[in-house]
Amino acid sequence: MSRAALELQALSTHHLGPLSLRIDEANATLTGASGSGKTLLLRAIADLDPHQGEVLLDGQSQSSVPANQWRQRVAYVPAESHWWSDRVGDHFPTDAKCDFKPLGFGPDVLDWEISRLSSGERQRLALVRALSVRPRALLLDEPTANLDQANTQRAEQLIADYLGQHAALALWVTHNPEQRRRVASRHLEIHDGNIRALDL
Repeated sequence: MSRAALELQALSTHHLGPLSLRIDEANATLTGASGSGKTLLLRAIADLDPHQGEVLLDGQSQSSVPANQWRQRVAYVPAESHWWSDRVGDHFPTDAKCDFKPLGFGPDVLDWEISRLSSGERQRLALVRALSVRPRALLLDEPTANLDQANTQRAEQLIADYLGQHAALALWVTHNPEQRRRVASRHLEIHDGNIRALDL
């Protein structure tokens, strides 16, 4: 299976773009000042917010795919995950094959109440939830911001393993220079409404 490829063609959001960019590395990181548009960009790529221009995944345009199908192929993991039911298991596809062990959970986690979860547990489970639909591209908005060092390492390893096994790609938003060096070979920065290469 060939590596996934994500392409932006004159993509514009509020005060950002137009951007034209191709990502076909396993991992690329994205940084920028607060309010520069990082989350807006990820949400536009995931077809969650209005935007102009086009996004292509493996040559197929976002506009040609129903939104719910696109969001399974291009999975967005927000910094603050959303939970709409009381029980953890209600947020996972019934036929999904989820492995919770790499992030420190047992299968009983599906019966936990959302109200008992810490912010770090929610963040880890949101990552498992995103991977459960087997996306070709992961859009990660500070996916380890609420995690300690040990769980950050677990999450980074889980993502690396997934990308390797499925020839998928990830675009990470992270402000941590050490994490950028660990997880990716390509580094991008949003500056004055545009994207430029970032030298570490």
